[in-house]
Amino acid sequence: MTVNIPGPGPGPVRGRITAAFTDAGTTGALCATDIDTGDTVALGADTPVSTASVHKLCLVATLYREAAAGRLDPAAPLDIPAEGRAPGPTGLAVMRDAARLSARDLASLAIAVSDNAAADVLWAYVGLDTVNATMRALGLTRTVAVHDQAALYATMLTDAGSGGPAALVDPAAVARLTVLDPARTNRSTPREMAALLRAVWRDEVCGGVWGDELRAVLGVQAWSHRLASGFPFDDVRVSGKTGSLPTQRHEAGVVEYPDGGRYAVAVFTRAASTAATLPAADAAVGRAARIAVDALRARPSH
Repeated sequence: MTVNIPGPGPGPVRGRITAAFTDAGTTGALCATDIDTGDTVALGADTPVSTASVHKLCLVATLYREAAAGRLDPAAPLDIPAEGRAPGPTGLAVMRDAARLSARDLASLAIAVSDNAAADVLWAYVGLDTVNATMRALGLTRTVAVHDQAALYATMLTDAGSGGPAALVDPAAVARLTVLDPARTNRSTPREMAALLRAVWRDEVCGGVWGDELRAVLGVQAWSHRLASGFPFDDVRVSGKTGSLPTQRHEAGVVEYPDGGRYAVAVFTRAASTAATLPAADAAVGRAARIAVDALRARPSH
């Protein structure tokens, strides 16, 4: 059931969420779902979105679903050559020497610091087609992977033209980026990303020790400037995965309260500015999520 509950301050919940985005110079779409009841607060929740690194949630969930089915071994050691790694600012992407790590340790790096090189070793191990098949099996038919991280970045550089990475703050170059078009890149909707997380927390992706380990991996993200910023409490746990593209700042995750309340939240935003650093836009992700979760928690049945 989708709800629109008035909260503190003027206007209904969706109006307050829209204002949170507008005040930060962004537009946004959101889906927040009570994991146990299915009640939902939605704003543009069925809008197609470019997922960027949020799609690593699909990759890691598929790894553990395949493990539970006995088709893949998360403990399998995988070689990471020194050359040819996917670009990125963190993790194996900036390391210089060859390495060997298990699939599940690569998954931890892909989630914890959004390590593109680690993710691409996993993409090769798990298979893009397997990830897409898993999403279809879960009923998430609008969640589709088109390319791995290396291919995504290559597309960006090609579209940016002769200016290279420095051009990615140039409005003219940003306007040419096909990765900002959900029809031409990795994509989903806020509703489907929230549904994926709800399925993970309800053991519908995989159960038992594999479900426990999957949730633990999704809880190791280092970044707290988006979704977690809306829930600055020592006793509230936030698990999530960010995603970033020029003008776009996203996060999908789960917020767990000490009273047992559990909420899957997916927030996707686009800024008017092409600046790479926009703290207000990052914080709007957490602010909008908090408004939505507070509305769900305000239900009389909570």
